[in-house]
Amino acid sequence: MTNIDVNLISEGIKKAIDKISCEVEPSCAEAISQARDAEKNATTRFALDVMCKNIEYAKSAHLPVCQDTGMVVVFLRIGQDVNLTGGFLDDAINGTVREAFAPLRKSVLDPVSRVNTKDNTPAVIHTQIVKGDTVQAEIMLKGFGSENMSALYMLNPAQGLETAKDLIVDTVRKAASNPCPPVIIGVGLGGTFEKCAEMSKHALFRQIGSENPDPVLNSLEQELLDRINSLGIGAQGFGGATTALGVFIESYPTHISSLPVAVNVLCHCSRAAKFTVDKGGLRYE
Repeated sequence: MTNIDVNLISEGIKKAIDKISCEVEPSCAEAISQARDAEKNATTRFALDVMCKNIEYAKSAHLPVCQDTGMVVVFLRIGQDVNLTGGFLDDAINGTVREAFAPLRKSVLDPVSRVNTKDNTPAVIHTQIVKGDTVQAEIMLKGFGSENMSALYMLNPAQGLETAKDLIVDTVRKAASNPCPPVIIGVGLGGTFEKCAEMSKHALFRQIGSENPDPVLNSLEQELLDRINSLGIGAQGFGGATTALGVFIESYPTHISSLPVAVNVLCHCSRAAKFTVDKGGLRYE
C-alpha cells in the first residue's frame, strides 16, 4: 500500500490551472500554426494569425488565453493500492480550485437561482479505480461557448453507424462559428447515456495528431475529420480549409437495443494537463 497525500494531488492541480489558463496545449497550438500556414483564404488566415499571436502573448505575459476560464474538469485514475491521506479528496481539489481561481474569472453558478458561487467551485470530478499504486490526473478548463454546442443522441440499432456519423458532422455544422473554430471534437460511442457523455469529454485529452490504437476507430476519426473540414466553416466561421483540428473517439460496449452517441465540442483553446503522483512525488507529462 502506498500512502499519497491528497494535498499533493491538489498541489498538482493548482500548478496545472495556473499554467493552462494561460497556455494552449502544445499540440493544439502547433496545429493552429500549421492551419494558418496552409490557409489560402486571406480573411481566415488573418483570423488564424490573430489566434497564434494571442496564444504566444498569453503565454509570454502569463495572462488568460481566453476570457472564459471555464469550469474545471478533473479525471482521476486512482490505483487500488493507494491509501489517500491528509483529508477528503474532493475537498482538497475544490479548495485548490478556489485558490487557483482567485485571479481568474469566476463563471460557476447555481443552475436554479443563477447565483454565482464566487470561486469557480465545484469542479467536475470523475474518479476511476484502477490497478496499481499511483494516482493519474487529467485537468481541463472547459469553456462553455463550445460546451453549449455539444450534443448526445440515443439512437436505435436500426439507425446504425452511418446515421451516427451524419449526426456527428451535423452537430458541427449547426454549431457553425459559435464554438470559436477550428474546433476539436470528442466522440463517445456506446455505453449508457452518462458513460457515452463522459467518454466524449475524456477523448478531448488526446493530443492533436495522435492516432487511435484501435485501427477501426482511427479510420473513423479520419473520415469524420475530412467530412467536417469539407463543411468549409473555417476559423471563426470565415470559411477555409480547417474547421476542426482533430476528431477523437472513445467507445464502450452498449445494450443490444441502443446506440448512444455523444459529441463534445472544444474550441481552438485546448487547455489541458496531465500528471502522476506516486511514492516518488509529483511529475507532469
